[in-house]
Amino acid sequence: MDFLAPALDGFGVVFEPQNLLYCLIGVTLGMLVGVLPGLGPAATIAILLPVTYTLEPASAIILLAGIFYGAQYGGTVTSVLLRLPGEASTVVTAIDGYEMARTGRAGSALGIAAIASFIGGTVGIVALTVAAPLVAGWGLAFGPPEYAALALLGILMISTLSTGSLRRSLLAGSIGLLLATVGRDPLLGSARYTFGSDQLADGLDFVILAMGLFGIGEILHSLEGLRQGAPPKPRVGRARPSRAEFLQSRWAIARGTVVGFFLGILPGGGATMASMVAYTVEKRSSRTPERFGKGAIEGVAGPEAANNTAATSSFIPLLTLGIPANATMAVMFGALLLAGVTPGPQMIDEHPEVFWGVIDSMYIGNLFLIILSMPLIGLFVRVLRVRASILAPLTVLITMIGVYTIRSSMFDMLAVVVLGVVGYLMKKVGLPPGPLVLAFVLGNLLETDFRRSMRMFDGDVTGFLGRPVSATLLAFVVVFTVAVPLLSLRKKLRQPGPPDTPATVPHPDTTTTPERTPDHPRTAAEPGGHSEEPQHPG
Repeated sequence: MDFLAPALDGFGVVFEPQNLLYCLIGVTLGMLVGVLPGLGPAATIAILLPVTYTLEPASAIILLAGIFYGAQYGGTVTSVLLRLPGEASTVVTAIDGYEMARTGRAGSALGIAAIASFIGGTVGIVALTVAAPLVAGWGLAFGPPEYAALALLGILMISTLSTGSLRRSLLAGSIGLLLATVGRDPLLGSARYTFGSDQLADGLDFVILAMGLFGIGEILHSLEGLRQGAPPKPRVGRARPSRAEFLQSRWAIARGTVVGFFLGILPGGGATMASMVAYTVEKRSSRTPERFGKGAIEGVAGPEAANNTAATSSFIPLLTLGIPANATMAVMFGALLLAGVTPGPQMIDEHPEVFWGVIDSMYIGNLFLIILSMPLIGLFVRVLRVRASILAPLTVLITMIGVYTIRSSMFDMLAVVVLGVVGYLMKKVGLPPGPLVLAFVLGNLLETDFRRSMRMFDGDVTGFLGRPVSATLLAFVVVFTVAVPLLSLRKKLRQPGPPDTPATVPHPDTTTTPERTPDHPRTAAEPGGHSEEPQHPG
């Protein structure tokens, strides 16, 4: 318990007026970055690095950290309202969140996302404060073999992200893996599947893929529906989740928080993997899994709690080991070095004001986020009232601006249009885009760490079984591979067949009427029956 005194001293750093202001600016910028897809927290932090030169180290990192975890909720807004995820961690939220918005429950979806984000983030901060050294030491047990096995397990889990055919989900995931190989070889640097194009040398960017398949693809599909007549506008509904909806989501939030914390500390895991696993956990543990993909509120609450908890716990390996867990943490690593602070085991002793100041600022930042986001839900859901003829071109404009800010490339803008057409065609043939995008994200991790593992084992695949963690993960892979088809088969066998039909069905005109008895008098509707109304002669 020796850490309690410096941890409490960290609040003295946070409550300095300038640091409170920087925390508020950071989370506000983060929300805006998330709402406007394309830029992303990593690029925003990189752009703001020159601004932090003149700030104190604690103030600079508090500002940049606020941008990171603030963007996690901001990305939920466009995922729910427009099915336009700007961050990989909100792809899963778009599955049920968008369906909730279409049925007049956008306010409930955004509200439960805000509550789940606050609870998950706060619990993650408490765990970060108490268990950082212990959990970081456990994270050191993960090397390339463990990451490769974890990525393989995650890719297999994409089969649970669709309510349609298992084969179609796996086919979409396979396409995502193929697209992940476009660009330079991660270990050798040679070009692959670029067809001589310099623009494809760096591969496809996630934002381009997600915006094309989800954003433009969804717009094209919606505009096609307008040709058959304008669909009725969805009811906006209440701007807060009801008490019943919160009670329905409470265990999803709890499970998502646990999943997010442990996966957030793993390099390569992060918020994306956490949100995907949380969605899988909720669908598999539900008694009515058929609701998922059709507007299940647990499909929003679990992933949102997970990705915000993972965003918080990803600071553990950065601050205590000097290991960035994802691209944004890599930029944060550079920001700490520029501020004269070296992340690692000595940081707690050498720079306690920065270490504990950043951690304690997350408590305040989460309060700022819930205070800012809840009143804005009513404003956000008003987007659904905008006519499609206005909303569609406006969404395309925002998408194109976001794409152009990534690499200032006209080729990227053309690519997102092509991928939008692909996304539209996928919807027409019933291929879900979610598994494709998530397999694309995990494909790079799988390939890189698998090849590194092969170098470690001198090409011997059985080397994975000699490491306890990777062997355990591969055992889960085998169980998952066998269990999912068996469960699908069992579900089909349990479905009742069509009801037996009689050999002969009387024609309506020749249907016999029951014999008149005292217990069964004729009615006016039967031949020979009399109405209760008096009959008047014509």
